[in-house]
Amino acid sequence: MRPGSIQFRLTAWYALVLAAALGLFSGLTYFALQHRLYADLEESLSATANRFEAYLRREAALDSDSQLRMELDEFCQALPATDYVELVSARGFEFHYPERYRQKMRDVRAVRRQFTVGEDAYTLEAVASARPIRRTLEMLRWLLLSLIPAAVVMACFGGAWLSRRALRPVDEITTAARTIGIENLTHRLPVPDTGDEIQRLTEVWNTMLARLDSAVQTLSQFAADASHELRTPLAVIRTSAELALRRARSPESYRESLREIAAEAERMTQLVEDLLFLARADAKTAGMPMEPLDPREIVREVAMHLRDLAALRKISLATVFPDQPRMVAGNRAALRRLFLVLLDNAIKYSHEGGKINLIVTADEERVTVEVEDFGIGISPEDLPHIFQRFYRADKARSSSGYGLGLSIAATIARVHGAAIDVRSTEGAGSVFAVTFPVRSDQLAAISSKMRTSGTLMSHSG
Repeated sequence: MRPGSIQFRLTAWYALVLAAALGLFSGLTYFALQHRLYADLEESLSATANRFEAYLRREAALDSDSQLRMELDEFCQALPATDYVELVSARGFEFHYPERYRQKMRDVRAVRRQFTVGEDAYTLEAVASARPIRRTLEMLRWLLLSLIPAAVVMACFGGAWLSRRALRPVDEITTAARTIGIENLTHRLPVPDTGDEIQRLTEVWNTMLARLDSAVQTLSQFAADASHELRTPLAVIRTSAELALRRARSPESYRESLREIAAEAERMTQLVEDLLFLARADAKTAGMPMEPLDPREIVREVAMHLRDLAALRKISLATVFPDQPRMVAGNRAALRRLFLVLLDNAIKYSHEGGKINLIVTADEERVTVEVEDFGIGISPEDLPHIFQRFYRADKARSSSGYGLGLSIAATIARVHGAAIDVRSTEGAGSVFAVTFPVRSDQLAAISSKMRTSGTLMSHSG
């Protein structure tokens, strides 16, 4: 055992607690027994005095003191050998049993009483030696003092063995954990079937390893998908530039090549910005200052922004808003991007001449924004994966985009503490619903912070 190890500390604490418990138990036992033995001795002396007094009252009518002394001596012969009785009367009668024994007695307990028999007053003293009690207590004391250290030493060995046996699964887990690295995160720790804290700790570690494995796989897939998506516009830019430089061309041909390069560069820039947004959101550094917002205003603004795009496909946009405003805590630019993604997808995957409903509902606890289309819908196989990065269903792969829109929408909703759900029927359309919690305390805190910031800015200006 190494000093400072859990096994050493467990053993030391076990020994200390056991020593304290044994010491307390021994002390209580010793003093309780001492009290009981002395109490029994005093009760025995009181009983002896009572019997002697009763016997004296019966024999007090004897004619002479010598006869009375003989009767009392006969009575006292039945007493324990360690007892001593002394009787003195006011008229001068004295009785000692045994004779001259009182001077030799040490460590005694005595009971004294006075009473009257006839016209004579008597003083009775019954004495007993406490030496047998003292010997018993001394034997008990030395027995306890010798057994406690022996018990503590045995407890140390037993505690060390038990702690080593109890901590053996921890050593096995530690050894197994050392073998797990980034290259073999699929490995799991052995779970002991004990039903105790060790088993729960191992299960938690395995759960954490599973999350790490999933995160690493997601990161690897994300990097691979990002590289793949960046490769296409880079290849187009390189090809266009090489073709333009291969031979002399007309100014219009050069302009066409530059337009193609600019378009691909713009798409690549948008992809990089989306990737940076997701990376910052994952690192919780997205920086979205919150303010009280009315979702109806943002939805109305987004609808106006995309109304021309919908008109190109002859799609009508219908809005259903509540009469009273219901404020939520949000970032205007982020929420605008969220609803732009949902409405753009609804327009993109709706049938020409179709309809899209933008519905806002509110109650005391939540505000829900729904984007409902009647387009191609989403298959049950694709539905669980649509919020994954770079995921695009087969029907959507012919459309432009990188499969990051819904992932960005889900990230924005998560940062706002909102839930985004989807209901879809393949061939009949989809409904995306974003539900925001309404927290009055949060809105009050944000409003107070904004007022404070505005006051400070006006003073500094």
